[in-house]
Amino acid sequence: MTYDLVIRGGTVATASDVVRCDVGIRGGRVAALGADLPRGEKEIDATGRYVLPGGVDSHCHIEQPGSVGGQNADTFVTGTTSAACGGTTTVICFSPQKRGGSVKEAAENYHRIASKSVIDYSFHIVINDPSEQVLEELPKLIEDGHRSLKIFMTYDSNFVDDSQVLKILEVARRNQALVCVHAENHEAIKWMTARLLDAGLTHPRYHSWSKPPVVEREAVHRVIALAEMVDQPIQIFHVTCGEAAEEIRRAQARGLKVFGETCAQYFVLTEDDMDRPGFEGAKYICSPSPRHAREHDALWRYVASGTLDIVTSDHAPYMYEGPTGKKVRGDNAPFNIIPNGVPGVETRLPIVFSEGVVGGRIDLSTFVAITSANPAKLFGLYPKKGTIAVGADADIAIWDPARKVTIRNDDLHSAMDYTPFEGMEVTGWPVMTISRGEVLWNNGEVTAEPGRGEFLARDPYDYIKPRGIFPTPFDPITGEVGSSR
Repeated sequence: MTYDLVIRGGTVATASDVVRCDVGIRGGRVAALGADLPRGEKEIDATGRYVLPGGVDSHCHIEQPGSVGGQNADTFVTGTTSAACGGTTTVICFSPQKRGGSVKEAAENYHRIASKSVIDYSFHIVINDPSEQVLEELPKLIEDGHRSLKIFMTYDSNFVDDSQVLKILEVARRNQALVCVHAENHEAIKWMTARLLDAGLTHPRYHSWSKPPVVEREAVHRVIALAEMVDQPIQIFHVTCGEAAEEIRRAQARGLKVFGETCAQYFVLTEDDMDRPGFEGAKYICSPSPRHAREHDALWRYVASGTLDIVTSDHAPYMYEGPTGKKVRGDNAPFNIIPNGVPGVETRLPIVFSEGVVGGRIDLSTFVAITSANPAKLFGLYPKKGTIAVGADADIAIWDPARKVTIRNDDLHSAMDYTPFEGMEVTGWPVMTISRGEVLWNNGEVTAEPGRGEFLARDPYDYIKPRGIFPTPFDPITGEVGSSR
């Protein structure tokens, strides 16, 4: 029996096991795991290296317009190349609806744009205007494999109110889709922003003042309650603070299907990063806002306990210079009209590995779980993605766990002109990335070809099945009346 490729002598880690063995690959899939496998047509010596599943980044904004103006700097070529160079082999991006527009037409257009991807990809369908037309279009989109919907509880261009949230939760429940939520209280942010601007407080530092943790906590609590009423699984995106994570923990303790995600930047950036001279703080503006440094440890505790079981990049690349990024409204714009978002698809895994595994906060299997296996499971891609097992796609990142790297934008592969992590030293870096058996990144050399990525349509799966338990004996979706709880 011959293999197209054998990765030999490395330490293979999945979300459940760590073992030294060889990996045999045939036809783009893992064909065998074991000691002393027969030679392959090609061989990779992974002695002294970690052999990990390719990262699954389930929160990436690529080639997408911004909600307050501006345009993502990365195309699907540069964005997914950058992902591959950081050890990520699958991304889930956002098909954006324009208010009043068709989600079907938006998805068709986004498919055309994404066809240049160098790695495999899937979409969340963004809904900011659940009109009758949109609600009629969604079932077919979901059936075609777009089994996650994205809603915003803030931003003037994206905000949906509670009645609209319920409509979207209902269509998701009827058609077996997961709903992902940007949870912040829109009216509270508007009120605080107006007070700050009236007081002449416009510098980027006041971004964090306009949306303190309470607006995140309240919105998380509220959307959990609405999801419970409909019996619809949800994921809370980009949790930044312990008090919001605690709302998720309490819901999970009640048996609700509520999942929590945080992002690499919330482990290392703080509100102080926006308090830099001149307009420099704009580089660090993202939403929800980076918090006080004490929240770093709080987030790691909720990761270690399993409450926050996915860590993504929320890659939102807006250039610092130029007319389409952070300065789209000028280099002295008030904080509330500066495009929100930071790049991070290439640095996500190294930062989480260094801060988490090397820092002693999590073990290697937990790292694999939160960056690869868990997002693959939650979004219906497992075990095709997210693990190294016989039959799985041969999506693999080979790591040098001792390699020390000082992050510099000049060394990264995004189209960005800055990284918010400039000068940060990390320990551990992926030296090779393999997608479906094909080497895309080899210790400094990019070999990825645009257009080789495949769209990943998702069938119904267990994580998005409702529990069949309601606050009352009445099922508001089917109209059935059951026995009292």
